[in-house]
Amino acid sequence: MSDNDYDLFVIGAGSAGVRAARFSANYGARVAIAEDLYMGGTCVNVGCIPKKLFVYAALYNEDYINSAFYGWKTKSREFNWRTLIDNKDQEIKRLNGIYESLLENSGADVFSGRATLVGPNTVVISGRKITANYILVATGGWPVVPNIPGKEYSITSNEAFYLESLPNRIIIVGGGYIAVEFAGIFNALGVETTLIYRGEMFMRGFDNDVRSHLAEEMLKKGVDIKFSTNISSIEKTNDELVGVCEDGSLIYADEIMYAIGRNPKVSGLGLEDLGVKTGENGEIIVDDYYKTTVDSIYAIGDVIDRIQLTPVALAEGMAVAKTLFRNQPSSADYEYIPTAVFSQPELGTVGLTEEEARKLYDEVAIYKSSFRTLKHTLTDSDEKTLMKMVVDKKSDRVLGVHMVGAHAGEILQGVAVALRAGATKSVFDTTIGIHPTSAEELVTMREPVPESIEK
Repeated sequence: MSDNDYDLFVIGAGSAGVRAARFSANYGARVAIAEDLYMGGTCVNVGCIPKKLFVYAALYNEDYINSAFYGWKTKSREFNWRTLIDNKDQEIKRLNGIYESLLENSGADVFSGRATLVGPNTVVISGRKITANYILVATGGWPVVPNIPGKEYSITSNEAFYLESLPNRIIIVGGGYIAVEFAGIFNALGVETTLIYRGEMFMRGFDNDVRSHLAEEMLKKGVDIKFSTNISSIEKTNDELVGVCEDGSLIYADEIMYAIGRNPKVSGLGLEDLGVKTGENGEIIVDDYYKTTVDSIYAIGDVIDRIQLTPVALAEGMAVAKTLFRNQPSSADYEYIPTAVFSQPELGTVGLTEEEARKLYDEVAIYKSSFRTLKHTLTDSDEKTLMKMVVDKKSDRVLGVHMVGAHAGEILQGVAVALRAGATKSVFDTTIGIHPTSAEELVTMREPVPESIEK
């Protein structure tokens, strides 16, 4: 047995760190883990879980309105922000306890406090030096706020989950997952919502048809989207905030929220002194098996800034545990990773976008369908669902599937299994649909978009 205190010391008890710690301990390793903020990391506390709970709250508004068309007598409705916040906090507290129990039951030692590296095999926490054969950095990321005058008056998603009261007006700056999700949430809860993005179209990296369709639907729902716009400074008066835009225009709000991305949380860890190489945004550089430039130090999750998704972090944590303590060098598989954006309407996607496919394949067929769902045939909503399939003409293999509409995430999870299995378009065509559902459209799209339109 090594003279070190532990076989593995994990810094960060988020999704990635907890998974690595638990399974390493299950494999017989002596494991310790440290967390200086909250058990469960971003996802549990200020990410996926509370965000989805907020989305559920927001969706009730539309369901309430539409229920009248289905015969329900609707009385005056009132939304209570504090009830949502308090109930959310209780659920997060419950999950914090579950994460701690999972670690303790696995046999891992849990430390509360900030751990820093002082050697390739040594960390310091609360003044105590602890040694380990391997150190795993899984500290996650932190929201970015630009260095502009008045930035201290802004908030990020971290603070949005704990606002004392619901603002009457909010400006959200950004064009990714978090920005569009919170724009939908606040808008549906009755907040006058402005979404600002510096580019010509938000959701960069997603299929272009999906991006434009989502923008159209969000505009229909009342979100004021301002593309090619950016705030240069924030001013505060007695009772409101003023976003001063680069073009000189002014936007007034009660809150200004930044959701322009998250940088790896590496400050003060001591990485530089040990020669651990980092990238332009602070991301830790690792090899295929998550080893850094120091042999005894590994890193996973958002801190390596590959794909910032909780299931990916879990896969990376599992891979490290297998690599270090089962003699099975492992890496997460990043191909055909499905994802959902809990915007309103929801966005789900797996595989290649049309733009990516055209760069990689000689001939690509595109199948698209835009329709009003059965649910809305009795309402006055003109919300449209979009489904799109990208196919390699030569092999008939389905390269990507994209959807904007209700339950897109639930639907695309099953499609992801098919794509990973190598399903062809003919497999989709010969699959019996479930009627009446939106999902059946995926197996009934028979004719590709004509080439002239396609390009």
